[in-house]
Amino acid sequence: MSDRTPPLALGDLRRLVHSGEIDTVVLAFPDMQGRLQGKRFAAPFFLDEVVRHGTEGCAYLLAVDTDMNTVDGYAMSSWDNGYGDFAMRPDLGTLRRVPWHEGTAMVLADLAWADGSPVTAAPRQILRRQLERLAEHGYTAHAGTELEFIVFKDTYEQAWDRGYRDLTPVNQYNVDYSVLGTGRVEPLLRRIRNEMAGAGLAVESAKGECNPGQHEIVFRYDEALVTCDQHAVYKTGAKEIAAQEGFALTFMAKFNEREGNSCHIHLSLRSTTDPGRSAMADEDGAMSPVMRHFLAGQLAALRDLSLLFAPNINSYKRLRPGSFAPTAVAWGHDNRTCALRVVGHGHSLRFENRLPGGDVNPYLAVAALVAAGLHGIEHKLELPDPCEGNAYTAAYEQVPATLREAAALWEASEIAREAFGEDVVAHYRTMARVELDAFDAAVTDWELRRSFERL
Repeated sequence: MSDRTPPLALGDLRRLVHSGEIDTVVLAFPDMQGRLQGKRFAAPFFLDEVVRHGTEGCAYLLAVDTDMNTVDGYAMSSWDNGYGDFAMRPDLGTLRRVPWHEGTAMVLADLAWADGSPVTAAPRQILRRQLERLAEHGYTAHAGTELEFIVFKDTYEQAWDRGYRDLTPVNQYNVDYSVLGTGRVEPLLRRIRNEMAGAGLAVESAKGECNPGQHEIVFRYDEALVTCDQHAVYKTGAKEIAAQEGFALTFMAKFNEREGNSCHIHLSLRSTTDPGRSAMADEDGAMSPVMRHFLAGQLAALRDLSLLFAPNINSYKRLRPGSFAPTAVAWGHDNRTCALRVVGHGHSLRFENRLPGGDVNPYLAVAALVAAGLHGIEHKLELPDPCEGNAYTAAYEQVPATLREAAALWEASEIAREAFGEDVVAHYRTMARVELDAFDAAVTDWELRRSFERL
C-alpha cells in the first residue's frame, strides 16, 4: 500500500466507536471469484484484538466452487490436510465506512499462513507480487475499471424462485447515453453513487447502456491495488443497496442473447522516480518505447492469460463478432473492435483491455495486465502496426472462444508460469477444471427445449 490517506483513519475509527456511531467492523478478503469473504466483528473487539493480531479463516475459502462446495484438486486445502486455517491480516490502508449498513466500517485483509508466509494463490497477493515486479523495473501502475450491470425490478429472492427467468428490467429499451432512460432508475443509481463516495470512492459518472435495464457507474482511476479494492467494495455494495431497495442487479458477463456486461480495464504506468510523469508518453505526447514494449507484451500474452480476464463458462458467451466485445488479438487507436484500445493523449495516454466482462476478478485481471506488460518490457517486444479498420473481419489471431480453450492455454503457458509461478498456475487451472466439470454434468434449459419432445 502507498502512503496515500486511507478513506478512514484508525484514530477516527476509535473515536466513532467510542461515540457509538460505529459498532460493527467487517474484515474481508477477495476470493477466487473476486467476492468478499470474511467476518463481522463487534467494533470494540476489532480495535482491541483484530487490529494487532488479525483473525483466522478456513483455507477452503480459496478452494471451493462458486456454490461454496468443497472440491478435489487444490493443494492448499483439502480433506487430506484437514482444511486448516489461514490468517486474515487487516490492511488498515483500506479502512472505510460502509454507508449502506448502519454503524458499519470495513477493512480488507491480506492472507498469510501460520508461519507468516503469504498465501501466494490469493488474488490480492497475486496482484501485489506483480506490482512488486513492476516496481523493480522502476514503474507503478494506475488502473480504472468500467463495470456494467443490469437492474431488475424483481428482488433477488424472486429471481431465485423464478429460476432467473421472466424478470422485469428497469428499462424496456436501449437507454445508451439516454438521460430520460437513466432517470427512470436514478433514485437507485444516485444512492449507489453517493454511498460509494461515502465509502471513499471517487465517483465520475453514470450512464445507460444498450441492454434493457443495463447501466454503468464509473469511478476515478487510482493506484492499481486501490482500484481493485474499490472495485470489490463497489460490486458488493451495489448488490446490497439494490437488495435494500427491492431490486436485483447482475454483473454476469452475458445475461441473455443481447449485449453483455463488460468491465473494460484502463491501465497506465508512471515512473517511481517521477510519479507525476506518465511513462507511456514521450516528450511529444506520443507512445514512449516503454509503452510500445508494454503493449506488445499484452498482444503476446493475451491468449495465454485469457483465463484471468474471462474466468467463467459464461464469460465466453459475450465474445462475439459485432458485439463491442473483442474476438481479435489486435490493438488500435480508439478502435472498439480491437481487444486493446489506445486512448488519451499526453499525460493521460493509456490502453484499455476490452476482454473482461462484469464477472471478472479485478485483482487477477490487473495482475495479468502487469505480467503481460513486463513480458514485453523484459523481452523488448516490438509493437506491430495498429488495426485501422474492423478487427472482427481482419486476419488476426483470435481470443479463446471457450473456457476450455483458455484453461488449456493457461496450463501450457511459459509466460504464465514465469510470471506467477507453478503453484498459482496449478491453482487456477483447478478452478477452471471444477467449473468445466460442473457445466459438463449439468442439463441445461437449452437441452430441455430442444430435446424433451422433439428428439
